Amino acid sequence: MSRNGKQEASAAAKEEFVGFFPQIVRDLTEDELHSPEVADAVARLKEVVEYNAVGGKYNRGLTVVAAFRELAGPGQQDQKSFQRALVVGWCVELLQAFFLVADDIMDSSLTRRGHPCWYKKEGIGLDAVNDSFLIEASIYRLLKRYCRGQPFYLSLLELFLQTSYQTELGQALDLMTAPQTQVDLDRFTEQRYKTIVKYKTAFYSFYLPVAAAMYMAGIDGEEDHAHAKAILLEMGEFFQIQDDFLDCFGDPNVTGKIGTDIQDNKCSWLVVECLKRASPEQRRLLEENYGQKDLDKVARVKQLYEDLGLQTVYQEYEESSYQRLSALISQHAVRLPAQIFFGLAQKIYKRQK
Repeated sequence: MSRNGKQEASAAAKEEFVGFFPQIVRDLTEDELHSPEVADAVARLKEVVEYNAVGGKYNRGLTVVAAFRELAGPGQQDQKSFQRALVVGWCVELLQAFFLVADDIMDSSLTRRGHPCWYKKEGIGLDAVNDSFLIEASIYRLLKRYCRGQPFYLSLLELFLQTSYQTELGQALDLMTAPQTQVDLDRFTEQRYKTIVKYKTAFYSFYLPVAAAMYMAGIDGEEDHAHAKAILLEMGEFFQIQDDFLDCFGDPNVTGKIGTDIQDNKCSWLVVECLKRASPEQRRLLEENYGQKDLDKVARVKQLYEDLGLQTVYQEYEESSYQRLSALISQHAVRLPAQIFFGLAQKIYKRQK
């Protein structure tokens, strides 16, 4: 397929996926579970989902659908099966929305996808905590509605529950490594960083969408999932390092969010790389300015990153990491179509948001 053909197919797939969202909202708000006495709460659920589940790139949800199309056997090419793939894709997007609503509160973030974070909207505040729970519960109501009775239903339930737990472990490590009240640069090791990234990002952003499609296509062998996981966890690390770089050096008009990793005392790739290269004097400068809300101190940290050439280090990392990913795909895409993995890698390579 030509480049233009691929772009058109990608745009059509996205249009189909986004076009299914109103049905997701109807399924969640016009359920037989609801009685008039909870009408106000259901109206709140609708508002929460419509504000927080849309406006992103939809890469995770689209990956479920694309991978299922690649993997589906002859007996799974019917409309019902593809509709289930759309629903499961939206379940992954809802899981993302659940995490982001909660994460923005914990990080005191201001904007998300070019709009105020949900908890920052007038009248919301910490009520957003319960709103995040409503989003999470919606996932399992959709899975039950569309997948109950399917041979892969239990596998999907276990996959979503396990992935949620892994992500929450990663978030816990992130919060423990970077408490906002105490800056301890000794905690920012490469090993700790890799562990946080693996658990907080890679499992839910990369392994979950492909694994869900595999289960739906009847691919449930441990070896096949181990091969997929080897590729996808590496891809997740690549993605998070990009995210860390864009948090500091990305254009907020493009990324849709104002980066706060420096202020939030985050164990980010940039600070880990900075510590590898910093002289004793530069380390002292970092200790005095990192994890502070003062914008002058944030600017000093950014200047230190520039002085140490971290933008060039990142560009070199991006190139070498893509080559390493390509080799991993060749090695591990044994019985799975390599295009699933190359398609994902190409989506994130040199991304700007």
